[in-house]
Amino acid sequence: MNEAVLPRVFAAMPSLQGLPADLARDLAAQLTVVRLPGGTPVFRETDSCPGFPVVLQGRVRVMRSLDNGRELHLYDVEPGESCVMSTGCLLGTTPYAAHGQCISDVELAILPRPLFERLLAEHAPFRAEVFSLFTDRLSRLMELVEAVGFQRLDQRLAAALLGKGQRVEASHEQLAQQLAVSRESVSRQLKHFEERGWVQLGRGSVSILDPRALRQLSTGHQPLATADDAHSNVTGVTAAPSPRH
Repeated sequence: MNEAVLPRVFAAMPSLQGLPADLARDLAAQLTVVRLPGGTPVFRETDSCPGFPVVLQGRVRVMRSLDNGRELHLYDVEPGESCVMSTGCLLGTTPYAAHGQCISDVELAILPRPLFERLLAEHAPFRAEVFSLFTDRLSRLMELVEAVGFQRLDQRLAAALLGKGQRVEASHEQLAQQLAVSRESVSRQLKHFEERGWVQLGRGSVSILDPRALRQLSTGHQPLATADDAHSNVTGVTAAPSPRH
């Protein structure tokens, strides 16, 4: 079974190709394949990490529980990406500080800790890929910390809507969970975006009408005035500033 899944493991982690014969045999013999339906927890906070996970199919969302009962969306892991929490747990022999959940049906290949440590020590391409993915993910987490701490909600929401195509399939509640704010705050801000002509709200979706305006807002710049904005200025009606949370 593992021999059949190896090409998919190599596709997700290209550095595992070209292993020495003994490492290749151990990889085929020791990795385990796990299939989980959408909505299933992958790991919980304070769990120990049994091995290095490689996502072969689907998407895992990693979140941190906050004191106010909300959850902060840290990142998603898809094929070809790394779970920095898992890597950190394995390198530091510490428990998970976040929890992961399957957003869709997921297939994982798990490399047990001893094999992971041996691959790091003996196969330089794997070591370089692991640390490259770790560094990239850590940089994105630092950007998230900066956004949560210093950006207004409208900026963060605009950024969350970009890069997902013309139609974002997400409810107000899902966007609120991603941003770790209340659903009411997200709904008010989306309504404001719709009134400006930037988005069109649907049931469980948001259609992007003016990505340029959202992009300007996400970077802290004031979007160019629209015809509706010009009318508001004439009538003396102005939008209230957006709250931070």
